[in-house]
Amino acid sequence: MTAVLTGTELQVRKDIARVDADRKTIRIWLGVVIFTLFCLVLVGGATRLTDSGLSITQWKPIHGVIPPLSTQEWEEELELYRQIPQYQQINKGMSLDEFKFIFWWEWAHRLLARMIGVIFALPLAYFWIRGKVEPSLRAPLVGLLALGGLQGFIGWWMVSSGLSERTDVSQYRLAVHLMMACFIFASCVWIYRSLCPHTDDAAPTERSRLFAGVLLIMTFVQIYLGALVAGLDAGFTYNTWPLMDGAWVPDGLFLQAPAWINIFENPKTVQYIHRIGAYVLWAAALLHMIQCLRGDAATTHARRSVVLFVLISLQAVIGIVTLVTQVPLHAGVAHQGMALVVLAFAVAHLRAFYGERPKPVLVEIRD
Repeated sequence: MTAVLTGTELQVRKDIARVDADRKTIRIWLGVVIFTLFCLVLVGGATRLTDSGLSITQWKPIHGVIPPLSTQEWEEELELYRQIPQYQQINKGMSLDEFKFIFWWEWAHRLLARMIGVIFALPLAYFWIRGKVEPSLRAPLVGLLALGGLQGFIGWWMVSSGLSERTDVSQYRLAVHLMMACFIFASCVWIYRSLCPHTDDAAPTERSRLFAGVLLIMTFVQIYLGALVAGLDAGFTYNTWPLMDGAWVPDGLFLQAPAWINIFENPKTVQYIHRIGAYVLWAAALLHMIQCLRGDAATTHARRSVVLFVLISLQAVIGIVTLVTQVPLHAGVAHQGMALVVLAFAVAHLRAFYGERPKPVLVEIRD
């Protein structure tokens, strides 16, 4: 017999169908945001590797979207660059064509950052007005928009550290800038994944979700260490593997005083800790995979743990190749891009343990 639905039950089904359609729309939008953020971080990495970050010496959030359009305007930009220590101590005598090369990298990075604001804010306002944004999503999405604005200030705060006394930006500020970008990226992935359909598979073991959370934290820490390596240009030295400077534990790791400062300012120590962090993260991913497979290999959670381990292993290989080839542009960008892929999958893997976000229904079924 065909079940006869009451008017209330029909309304509930309509509400659920509407929520599903709205979530699909939000997922498409967030997917575009995530992809654009991914590109932004890659261009930022290329900007760092080409030493282009200080080529634009002024922060013009609105007017700066228009690049120099005449030879005179290009000369004016180059003249501003000539006033900073990086030009005077490293690039003195740089031609206009050479300057244009580094200028375009930094300009592209800033343009993408501006585009992110538009891509995020305008659709959010439209979806909000049309009632497509669930109440539980409003605060997180507005918070991400605010963090995006803060990230713009952090970016300039970073650049300004290299305009007066230094020939490059502070590694501390560079790390803050990258970590904020990664946090925004990871948060978008978290919300995106929460709106996707989930399986009903139980966690393979009682500690699988906890272990997945630890892996995510370790991934953030490893990215932070990588930011310090980039900020100190530490990857351009000690380009051998598995030994570093001819030893498993090289000398000179704690030459500076106080000893803790070496963790942040000694290029040798920073690179060594980044290496150790990679080994620890790889080993943790291996243990997590074994734990999940032994618990219940048939679950989607266990299969994802295998994929996560493979991604981290691939990232380790890319990191080794990047190191021994002395950080060519394509390898360095690939290493940074793969770090984001690992981060995104680690976020999605952890979020899957919590199940799909509850669907708001306007009408409740009554007896």
